[in-house]
Amino acid sequence: MTNMNADTTGGTVLDVTGLEAGYGSVQIVHGIDLYVEQGEFVTIIGPNGCGKSTFLKALFGLATQYDGKVLHDDTDISGWRTDRLVARGIAYVPQVDNIFPSLTVRENMQMGGIRLSSGKLTLGIDRVCWTFPDLAPRISDLAATLSGGERQMLAISRALISNPSFLLLDEPTAALSPKYQQQIMGCIDSLREEGMTVLLVEQNARLSLARSDRGYIFSGGKVVHTGSAADILEDPKIGEYFLGVHQ
Repeated sequence: MTNMNADTTGGTVLDVTGLEAGYGSVQIVHGIDLYVEQGEFVTIIGPNGCGKSTFLKALFGLATQYDGKVLHDDTDISGWRTDRLVARGIAYVPQVDNIFPSLTVRENMQMGGIRLSSGKLTLGIDRVCWTFPDLAPRISDLAATLSGGERQMLAISRALISNPSFLLLDEPTAALSPKYQQQIMGCIDSLREEGMTVLLVEQNARLSLARSDRGYIFSGGKVVHTGSAADILEDPKIGEYFLGVHQ
């Protein structure tokens, strides 16, 4: 699956400074600084309720940004609507409610490319069926009949239909069997090899960091640690960070 939108010139794809975000009057994210380079696989980890998912939602226009700046390829996209972000080549896969159970697999994919021409939509469906071959024989089945792992593949497929260059993923392996966890991560590996830039929120820290370039640890809506994935995996205090306790 060749990524036609991938920027092969390198540089910083995402540059977040001082991001403050939340829902209504409830602030969850407090002054996050984070960046992602072109072609990188970056993982965000941390305890439940530390603001990881809210951070991704704020990037994709699904949570309120109170302050700070978000740059995508040097363009300020702070507060942009989701449709404008998709048009820029940014895709987001939420952790829950990420498919339409009452629609078929094909119809779900079509929803992901609802603004595409018929030819580009057909090409997109062919590409994602090549990326996730388990979905091809289920193309006419209702999404409600898929296993948890297949549903997650479908959710990612819907995001890929528009052929994005930057993928935001929220807990893609949550509640999946070890087999499907490895399969989902293997597919993400393949996307990255083809030029995709990936920012991932993940509870399974070791599974994700093992193939990441860098990582960020969130606690209390803030970044409490960042570094290479290898350094984070070897950090003896990583358990303290997960518990929200750090020096």
